[in-house]
Amino acid sequence: MMKIATFNINNVNRRLPNLLRWLGAAKPDIVCLQELKAADGEFPSAAIEKAGYHAVWQGQKTWNGVAILAKAEPVLIRTGLPGDRTDHEARYIEAAVSGIVIACLYAPNGNPQPGPKFDYKLAWLARLKRHAAKFLKQDLPVVLAGDYNVAPTGLDIYPTRSWDKDALIQPKSRAAFASLVAQGWTDALRTQHPQKPMFTFWDYKRTRWPRDAGLRLDHLLLSPALASRLAKSGVDRKVRGEEGASDHAPAWILLR
Repeated sequence: MMKIATFNINNVNRRLPNLLRWLGAAKPDIVCLQELKAADGEFPSAAIEKAGYHAVWQGQKTWNGVAILAKAEPVLIRTGLPGDRTDHEARYIEAAVSGIVIACLYAPNGNPQPGPKFDYKLAWLARLKRHAAKFLKQDLPVVLAGDYNVAPTGLDIYPTRSWDKDALIQPKSRAAFASLVAQGWTDALRTQHPQKPMFTFWDYKRTRWPRDAGLRLDHLLLSPALASRLAKSGVDRKVRGEEGASDHAPAWILLR
């Protein structure tokens, strides 16, 4: 079995104790991290190596930054999403690990909408779809893992009207995600848990964690070459309730 996880860590240095504790308990083989909020030189590579993981990363201060941690040495393929040479936001990193292509992504939030940030979100997701199509054409074993900043359906958000104007649940956001999946990708969490919310994010505001007022924003999409190997999937919800926790919890899959 191979365990692959995605975790929006929301500041890798501030949450480093939480991350290391989870790595020791969950023992994933591969982890995609988002929102490092750290420049390249600030990434805690020594602590992660001590925990038993190699790492490749694309750092950036403020809100972005992505990384792939793996017990086996990852072979870096690219550190940006193709299709726009003017886009310098650290939102995508890709590596080969143990015969699988791992794409770690942090899609734009898109708020406020409408506006340029929402336009950027939709354009970014369109670029992701074009790049993902190349994997399918080559029939590669690929995992597209990360924070998509999209709650795909009504099942992926708690009962509320308070998010109605938010970019995370807009029809165009949901249509972009659905169009990507329709290429031939398997949404691992939803495939195995068709009737459960499987929330991965609980905002810090308005006691949303204690109320379980969550959203499913973090997804692991599997190419056809991997879909038949899916054995199990889940969300480590308890991690969200720890002291100093990220507002996301790790989502994971087990592959045969």
